[in-house]
Amino acid sequence: MTTYSPESFIIPATTRAELSVAVVIPTYRVTKHVLAVIEAVPQFVKRIYVVDDACPDQSGQLVLNQCADPRVKVIFHEKNLGVGGAVMSGYRAALDDGMDIIVKIDGDGQMDPLLIADFVAPILMGDADYTKGNRFFNLEEVRAMPAIRIFGNAMLSFISKVSSGYWNIFDPTNGYTAIHSQAVRLLPLEKISRRYFFESDMLFRLNTIRAVVVDVPMAAKYGDEVSGLRISSVVGDFFLSHMRNFSKRIFYNYYLRDVSLASVELPLGLLLITFGVVFGAYQWIVAEHIGRAATAGTVMLAALPILMGLQLLLAFIGHDVASVPTRPRQRGISKLAHRSVD
Repeated sequence: MTTYSPESFIIPATTRAELSVAVVIPTYRVTKHVLAVIEAVPQFVKRIYVVDDACPDQSGQLVLNQCADPRVKVIFHEKNLGVGGAVMSGYRAALDDGMDIIVKIDGDGQMDPLLIADFVAPILMGDADYTKGNRFFNLEEVRAMPAIRIFGNAMLSFISKVSSGYWNIFDPTNGYTAIHSQAVRLLPLEKISRRYFFESDMLFRLNTIRAVVVDVPMAAKYGDEVSGLRISSVVGDFFLSHMRNFSKRIFYNYYLRDVSLASVELPLGLLLITFGVVFGAYQWIVAEHIGRAATAGTVMLAALPILMGLQLLLAFIGHDVASVPTRPRQRGISKLAHRSVD
């Protein structure tokens, strides 16, 4: 798993001063926390985009009235677009203002703004196009979590690995992220999911442009924030969305953009397994009907295609795991880090 330790990266003050780092804060019923979140954003951040996603508590107006930080720009939505729609509005505003790196944090106080430098560092060093938080890196903190949360996130992470193709990351629904502007420009912003599937859909979209994604360890913070997510109402949609993204990714990467040995292994493996299962089931029904056991040859004719199909599928999965993007789409540190020495 590609994970960066916060202690491993220190951004020089001179470089921070030259960086065009922006922060996007979607706001929806976070009036108790948003001002404190803005106040904690480090000074090397040049722009803070507060996106009022048709908040019934008028969080955007609250920021306008009570926040004197000159870096803050409030964006208002006439109707609620969801967290994904709010982040996309922030991305567009940051691109228009020429920002280099765009960080997204929530306005409910769960994400420590002091960690922004840790999320920016791998992008600055040219090691990533996109960074995201991982709340499950510290084993002591993981032990303190409820077992159902650990199990649920493990299942979500595995499904996300399959659908997105990023087998090297964990905690896919973590919303603490940073992205290079060059990666944002390559993304179809209008197609990215606007609701609770936003973070997972971002990973799928990033894989289609072959962006490098890494995890950044962070602590989980829980307070009196209110979540509007009901697991029972979205689990079916999440599963179908992941399967749709998986199908698209396989088609894009293995048949549309390129054809390789893995492109043959997948359909051939599925075909052999299907033949073995159907033929075996048919022969078993026939044997039960006539009251006579199937011959060894018949059993082998059913078992061998299944075994061969499984081998081909495992070979395809091995190829897919090895195909995780490793070369960032951004131009390394030449544009950002070298500014301090030019």
